[in-house]
Amino acid sequence: MTTVALVGSTGSIGRQAVEVVRAEAGRYEVTALGAHRSVDVLVEQAAELRPRVVAVADRSAAAGLGDRLPPGTELRTGPEALASLAAEADVVVNGVVGFAGLPVTLAALGAGRRLALANKESLIAAGPVVQGVRHTPGAEIVPVDSEHCAIHQCLRAGRAAEVRRVVLTASGGPFRGRSAADLAEVSPSEALAHPTWAMGPKISVDSSTLMNKGLEVIEAHELFGLGYDAIEVVVHPQSVVHSMVEFADGATMAQLSEPDMRLPLAYALGWPDRSAVAFGSLDLSVSRRLEFEPADTATFRCLRLAYEAGRQGETAPATLNAANEVAVAAFLGGAVAWSAIAEVIEECLDAWEGTKAENLDVVLAVDAQARERASASVDRRSSAA
Repeated sequence: MTTVALVGSTGSIGRQAVEVVRAEAGRYEVTALGAHRSVDVLVEQAAELRPRVVAVADRSAAAGLGDRLPPGTELRTGPEALASLAAEADVVVNGVVGFAGLPVTLAALGAGRRLALANKESLIAAGPVVQGVRHTPGAEIVPVDSEHCAIHQCLRAGRAAEVRRVVLTASGGPFRGRSAADLAEVSPSEALAHPTWAMGPKISVDSSTLMNKGLEVIEAHELFGLGYDAIEVVVHPQSVVHSMVEFADGATMAQLSEPDMRLPLAYALGWPDRSAVAFGSLDLSVSRRLEFEPADTATFRCLRLAYEAGRQGETAPATLNAANEVAVAAFLGGAVAWSAIAEVIEECLDAWEGTKAENLDVVLAVDAQARERASASVDRRSSAA
């Protein structure tokens, strides 16, 4: 059996990965589970999956957890605990939310493991650093984001030199078609009401601002080595076409399925073989429309800002990502308006000093500086409200 470490196992991605493992009984053995602090869910998962190791990043949350785990299960706690799971399995699923997933990404690739990457932020914020460990023997990234998984599949139809462009599809989120004036007073609950996907709060807000798509543009550049002029975003509200690749002869390959994150998870876990379970299977006997339209970067400025940061390169994407995480958290907490998310990010990018991504310490320092600036920007807006 293929051994699997589920890092971020208690979140949306982790829970759906457990469903994939459960659906293909006998194919996978979950040897490690890890989460930040959701110990009750971890206990339930450990009772079912019987991993060798359970890790909790928050030591205080792990108090008394050892007595609740199956006999013989090792408990690891502390800031390095999640990354330590990378050496425990053939495949490491990184479902940690945000920049906190970077150590897991680096540890998995550094250990020469297959990384099923759902944590786009780590590749975006530290792309040049991550690229250095991708050359470790045995290391490979199979993306779990539905769009990048779709591109990964479509690229099997031709050689890299034959690719003209990739097209990332976006649902448009809950605010598709609305103007900036319409969005002045939207609430967190409205931003969280995604029309086609069930996701966590941070990624749901990112979808509402189109920052999620902007981050995916940078991720596509890092994953597939494409220039930004060869990466296009189109809005596709049905979320059936998950992305496309156009080749030099004009042929376009697309991956279609119902919106179901278990499909890319199963693809990444089983690579290079496909799952025997038809997650997301389409009923083609049902009449349906597939619509496409250009993204509105005037109203949804975060997408434009992501392209700008990606083209600047080095630690500009780290600044973008950090500022976005702070601004989204502030919006969810009611401290700033939805429109302020883009304003905070733009302010931080304007202050970026052109620092090169020479190593991890530099990236961490830039991330911390951007968070400090973003927090100050949030405080100014909150005080003025």
